[in-house]
Amino acid sequence: MKVAIIGAGWAGCAAAVEATRRGHHVTIFEAARTAGGRARRVELMLAGQAQPLDNGQHILIGAYSESLKLMADVGVHVSAGLLRLPLTMQFPDGSGLRLPRLPAPLDALAGILGTRGWSWHDKFSLLKVCFGWQLRRFECAPQLSVSDLCSGLPATVMHTLIEPLCVSALNTPPERASGQVFLRVMRDALFAGNGASNLLLPRIDLSALMPDAALAWLQRHGGEVRLGARVQAITRADKHWMLAGEADTFGVFDSVVLACPSTDAARLVQACALPCDPWLTQTRGLQHEPIATVYALAPGARLSQPMLALRSGKGHPAQFVFDRGQLGGAPGLLAFVVSISEGDSATLGSQVQAQAAAQLGLSGLQLLQTIVEKRATFACSPGLQRPGLHIAPGLLACGDYIEGPYPATLEGAVRSGLEAARALPDLAPKLLSIQ
Repeated sequence: MKVAIIGAGWAGCAAAVEATRRGHHVTIFEAARTAGGRARRVELMLAGQAQPLDNGQHILIGAYSESLKLMADVGVHVSAGLLRLPLTMQFPDGSGLRLPRLPAPLDALAGILGTRGWSWHDKFSLLKVCFGWQLRRFECAPQLSVSDLCSGLPATVMHTLIEPLCVSALNTPPERASGQVFLRVMRDALFAGNGASNLLLPRIDLSALMPDAALAWLQRHGGEVRLGARVQAITRADKHWMLAGEADTFGVFDSVVLACPSTDAARLVQACALPCDPWLTQTRGLQHEPIATVYALAPGARLSQPMLALRSGKGHPAQFVFDRGQLGGAPGLLAFVVSISEGDSATLGSQVQAQAAAQLGLSGLQLLQTIVEKRATFACSPGLQRPGLHIAPGLLACGDYIEGPYPATLEGAVRSGLEAARALPDLAPKLLSIQ
């Protein structure tokens, strides 16, 4: 079949590769000139040279099996592109959780018992709660929030572990975050097997980490890549789909996969005038959360670790800081992540400067650029009904917002793209081998 995939983010690239492997002829359309969607490369001039950055700082974990497999399949040298570290949620003063290099689940047990800044009561309270989650097979009532799940935990554990984990994984505060989705992340991260809990920090820009390689693989295997091509309308014609841009048509296809943001997908579906009201209602009902990344330069600075947790609160908005100098970037280049960000870029920048001085001892921080993704993730609230991948015959959707076990993560996007491609009619006698 001729398949059109609209959007070259992580979901769209995954769908394109998998659909090609299954024997389809794929054309992928992307409105931007750079692939990656909400996890893509941007460039900043620093000391007269172009410095590749990202539109937002991302991390992966060892449990992201499908993302890691896809990277390797399309030719990415995973160990060179990602720095693998034991799970660490430590603050600049050394307090917080740090797992040792031990087999799972001994690493989690030893890490909890050895956490600096916690009393024995704190440690055993968390172990008791985690054991209860295991007994219940990491399942809970859909209406429960993360705060409900952790109601018996001491404040120290909540502030220094649960809240940072929840915000980093779900980009939603514990009182508004889905307990069931959080449990799935905890199960896969801490109890899924050796290496699952590892932090994987990108050492190359996010477009190079997978999307660029995926599109190159696609072209080598007969697919077409159309960057800078914005699809303005999709029209059902008999058993086929016609795609149109602003000034011309992009051709006729047997199937279409919408791998664009949920708002764009809803706009295209609404305009094609098909009976898709339930899907549209769920898609439009999603609430979104912003994330800001503040890039700054502290000449000569080197953090104690490539990633540190920060104590966020009034006037101190960032939850994490990354030392990009330890991740292949310019020395002293720092990325401060502000989940569920509020305020304008200038305010965030000045607040981060004050936070860096107070918590990192870095005065005179030079602000470089603040990037705010206003619709970075959907609000992962309890009982949320997310739209499915099937919209109409021959029309599917994929993306981190589509129904699935994960919150809005790179792994969730990749898995959704793979699932959408596998839902296409399979006309190939055998899968194309990855080369």
